[in-house]
Amino acid sequence: MPDRDFVTPLLSEFNTKLRDMEEKQRLLKERVLLIGQNLVESKENLEKTVTELKIYIEEMKLDISRLKASVIRVGEELDNKARRSDLEILEKQFKMFKPIQIKRE
Repeated sequence: MPDRDFVTPLLSEFNTKLRDMEEKQRLLKERVLLIGQNLVESKENLEKTVTELKIYIEEMKLDISRLKASVIRVGEELDNKARRSDLEILEKQFKMFKPIQIKRE
């Protein structure tokens, strides 16, 4: 029986260490699952944000192209308008060729 007295504490210690390792493994497994869930949630949030940004960028592109078209249209209309300097020249020419006005008394 002396061997049995020696073996029993060793088995008890081994059993305790085995339970500790199993508990650590269980905790690690829970942490890995939690990290995995967080990773999936983060990925979904990131995908949602990227999709929203893509939509926003497309809207901005449309707005920019509309603005470009408006600027081109305004520029074309300005080209068709007389400039102040042109009007001043015409006014001077009109005054030069204005018929002589006779004062009547």
